[in-house]
Amino acid sequence: MGDRRSAILEYVIERERVDVGDLADRFAVSQVTIRKDLDHLERQGLVHREHGFAVAMAPDDLRSRLAYHHDQKRRIAAAAAGLVTSGDTVMIESGSCCALLAAELAATKRGVTIVTNSAFIADYVRASAGTAVVLLGGDYQAESQVTVGPLAEQCLAGFHVGQLFAGIDGYTPQTGFTARNHLRAAVVKAMAGRADRVILLTESAKFSRQGAVPLLDAAAVDQVVTDAGLPGALRAGLAAAGIALTLVPVE
Repeated sequence: MGDRRSAILEYVIERERVDVGDLADRFAVSQVTIRKDLDHLERQGLVHREHGFAVAMAPDDLRSRLAYHHDQKRRIAAAAAGLVTSGDTVMIESGSCCALLAAELAATKRGVTIVTNSAFIADYVRASAGTAVVLLGGDYQAESQVTVGPLAEQCLAGFHVGQLFAGIDGYTPQTGFTARNHLRAAVVKAMAGRADRVILLTESAKFSRQGAVPLLDAAAVDQVVTDAGLPGALRAGLAAAGIALTLVPVE
């Protein structure tokens, strides 16, 4: 994907619905060129087209989220993969950084088993002969392509792993780490209870937001892998809470 198309995608995702004329003005190209760019993005399933507008996909659509700040997320995923040894069994919850982590493990490690509730992740690494995937059962959320609910939580009772990797939707020092969906949050909490260490993967921009429901208290988190855009006050606060920080360079 070209630099302009990547920038267009990021702009649409951030604003959710954008006029074609506004895009043409912002990127200093004709509306004909913008429409061609949007046609390309739509064919890839990254945006919707409406008459005169470009509309972002649903917030939980991982295909479009993967393209958003892709290089930054890939660096975060690569740093997290360095915490895993060939032959390990790990849990990975859904999210764009988490999907890239699964792909990185499939490409660089041997004999890793991934326990996940994400059908997207299971499909994302299906071509890797050296990676085993255990997909948890449960109620299927089609938008995010994850399983949730009591059955998913019951399935976790049969596992105990060294590390859980999960994403977040927000954080504040007062509420801790937060999520958008209470059912997904419940599965992450159940996963955390079956892992020795909990490691969160996220871009630093998520630390300026707050999700609708609590996900994990700071005391339940061992490590955060994010980018160096994380403000100094938040770095200090996380460190004071006993959370190890791994920071990758900003784009």
